Amino acid sequence: MKHRIAAILTPLAATLLLALPASGAGPASGPAPQFSLDARGGSKISLAQYKGQVVMLNFWASWCGPCRQEMPLLENIYKKYNKMGFTLIGVNVEPDSKAAEGFLKATPVSFPVIYDKDSTVSKAYDVSGMPSTVIIDRKGNIRVLHRGYKPGDENEYLDSVRSLIRE
Repeated sequence: MKHRIAAILTPLAATLLLALPASGAGPASGPAPQFSLDARGGSKISLAQYKGQVVMLNFWASWCGPCRQEMPLLENIYKKYNKMGFTLIGVNVEPDSKAAEGFLKATPVSFPVIYDKDSTVSKAYDVSGMPSTVIIDRKGNIRVLHRGYKPGDENEYLDSVRSLIRE
């Protein structure tokens, strides 16, 4: 009986694992692609204006459950480290920013949010799922590309941010 259950569950477990979205930090390197996009509040934000800082780009969408879960944690990281040469930019990927605005009213953040309505920046950073987080060092090089979010991933972000701030 045990063997029959194992024979059924093992392929099922393998199938479920294959269906899970990619997660975890992947190898990343090279210069960060430059961009300039419309920001929340009507201004424009470019990566160039943060030259010399550690920059975290967090690609998100209001319909993404893990994105919604992660947002308050990102706000905490931003508040703690933004005076130390670190910034976080939320990159909303939805074609229409109305849902994002509604979410941000309910879950306010103090870091800048930009709108990548046509996915130009998402494509440049090889973003294939939500959320995706890119961390760029002070020299403008991509050092971390993290796909997905599960509770505890924020500790990996913190380790990377602390390390890069010290460089």
